[in-house]
Amino acid sequence: MTMQNDISPDVIEAAVKRVLSTLNGNGAAPAASAPAASGGRLDAKKDYPLAAKRPDLVKSATGLPIAEITVDKVMAGKLSFDDIRIRPETLEYQAQIAESGGRPHVASNLRRAAELTRIPDARVLEMYVALRPYRSTKAELLAMADELESKYQAKICGKFVREAAAIYEQRGRLKES
Repeated sequence: MTMQNDISPDVIEAAVKRVLSTLNGNGAAPAASAPAASGGRLDAKKDYPLAAKRPDLVKSATGLPIAEITVDKVMAGKLSFDDIRIRPETLEYQAQIAESGGRPHVASNLRRAAELTRIPDARVLEMYVALRPYRSTKAELLAMADELESKYQAKICGKFVREAAAIYEQRGRLKES
């Protein structure tokens, strides 16, 4: 699939700088790596922001450490999309931090996002469309939930789709067979 690039290099550079600044705690030098608190789980007070305080844990989908992801490399075309794509483990670490900070709903969303990283982008978009009201039958949604759980080991997302199917059925939002 070919996409037209209408975004100027200046806009891309500014966006990448904002993201990297946020990940690095607004440009602060990374702190020394400390073992995760509470039995191998991360703690908001000790490990947040993750990229600043635990950069050893933040790697791209290809295993590239965060320190290797720079604006210059992006602008020079030296990094692929997967070199800047997040890993499910990083989202799990963020979920642990959210939990320890008393944000269980954020943690749940991060874990669902971690599961979605294992699903091809095109399939995620198909599922998104299928989850819109009146787009799928109950059987189609349940088949999607089965696929998420068995093919992608996305148990949280599968449960979410099953809940959507039940709610759509209650509210009359399913596609007629």
